[in-house]
Amino acid sequence: MTARFKDLCLDAGDHHLIADWWCAAMGYERREVAEDWPVDWPVPIQDPEGRGPLIWVNPVPEFKAGKNRMHIDVQGDVDELVALGAKVVRVEDDEIEWTVMADPEGNEFCVSAP
Repeated sequence: MTARFKDLCLDAGDHHLIADWWCAAMGYERREVAEDWPVDWPVPIQDPEGRGPLIWVNPVPEFKAGKNRMHIDVQGDVDELVALGAKVVRVEDDEIEWTVMADPEGNEFCVSAP
């Protein structure tokens, strides 16, 4: 084996805002970091039940441009995600069995019914 999956990373202009958004959307929580952890360092968020991967929300200076080459898939309620600030990009139709959405900074993710 050459490599093994470790963590997932998500780029964001306002990495604290997006980390908190994903925590609210997925029931994640911020992972504890050292007291002297610089505010401009990535924010690690985790599934409190330990089932999902650790996600690092990384600060980047540029805005998202173009389609994500990799994205997160979740099971959830589209209306609840919209209420949290997500946008619907494409609804389920004859070609896809999920809804494509975007977080408040435009990072796409797919939502399937629970």
